Amino acid sequence: MAKNRRGFDPNAFLATIGDGRKMLAVEKKQLIFTQGDRADAVFYIQKGKVRLTVVSKTGREATIGILNEGSFFGEGALAGQLLRMGSAAAMTDCELLRVDKKAMIDALHREHAFSDIFVAYLLARNVRYEEDLVDQLFNSSEKRLARVLLLLAHFGKEGNPETVIPKISQETLAEMIGTTRSRVSFFMNRFRKLGFIHYNGGLQVHSSLLNIVLHD
Repeated sequence: MAKNRRGFDPNAFLATIGDGRKMLAVEKKQLIFTQGDRADAVFYIQKGKVRLTVVSKTGREATIGILNEGSFFGEGALAGQLLRMGSAAAMTDCELLRVDKKAMIDALHREHAFSDIFVAYLLARNVRYEEDLVDQLFNSSEKRLARVLLLLAHFGKEGNPETVIPKISQETLAEMIGTTRSRVSFFMNRFRKLGFIHYNGGLQVHSSLLNIVLHD
């Protein structure tokens, strides 16, 4: 990988790792790993969306993240995690790169360009988790929902509204922001009436939704 290369081509890079790598085609709704499974690999999303969830001892399930193309997950395996702390499932048909723990560690030690990319990604994820915590502690459920919708839409690419997940359920949104489905339904209807979102072959988010997040 050239030192001045800004992107990461997983196919070209992983082809140099050797044993321990595998391409996976995962169908929509199929489990990738389950809470309690052995943590023995890291995954990279080449195509599709992946939902991360965790189940409490009382059986309550919570969505802790929805990841898109270009995201890593399962990295806890590199930090001494023996068993998966949560589950991962495909929200759409996915193409994943699976790298065994040992192969991933060897690659991080050997390829500095890859190490830089991976560390930068982990730092960005950590910042996102801190923002999520602050969001839960200090913001209303309406603001939390608006923020999640903007994040799912990858708002900011030339200011154009983007299709989110075509069939994301209100139950999933409620899990992500820590409220009830009825509250999500109420706010979604309000956002639609105000013109912040609309449905056209999927949920689309407009820049005007930022007014909810920024309003005190």
